[in-house]
Amino acid sequence: MTEEKHYMTLEGKAKLEKELEVLKTERRKEVVERIKVARSFGDLSENSEYDSAKEEQAFVEGRINQLEKMIRNAEIISEDNSDPSTVSLGKTVKFKELPDGEEELYTIVGRAEADPMEGKISNDSPMAQSLMGKKVGEKVSVSTPGGDMEVEILEVK
Repeated sequence: MTEEKHYMTLEGKAKLEKELEVLKTERRKEVVERIKVARSFGDLSENSEYDSAKEEQAFVEGRINQLEKMIRNAEIISEDNSDPSTVSLGKTVKFKELPDGEEELYTIVGRAEADPMEGKISNDSPMAQSLMGKKVGEKVSVSTPGGDMEVEILEVK
């Protein structure tokens, strides 16, 4: 069974590597120390500090495993020779909602880097799926949880 690829930019991969390093070198030690302190309180069966520290330890270890897998299976989005006016992974697209909506600007990235508040949407999102492969000037119908909308692609970079 092959593992799923995680599409990301070099910047996104570096961010994940930094988070992984912090978890391994700092957070792990902090959690182990919390567990030691909680054990010193005595009876573990009714020790909420111990339970909380163990839950945090499970979360940290789970996140470490998740990050290691994502980094190991990273597929870096590269500047390829594709048509510069076609929407694709790694490109930024400006569009407006029709008939008279505001302009919006999003960069299409892999799921690991998606952050809509920062203008980065996942290539798996309905918006990105609808825009991928389309060109400047095209009108595109996008299915969203709030209903269908039509947008016009204004710029791709």
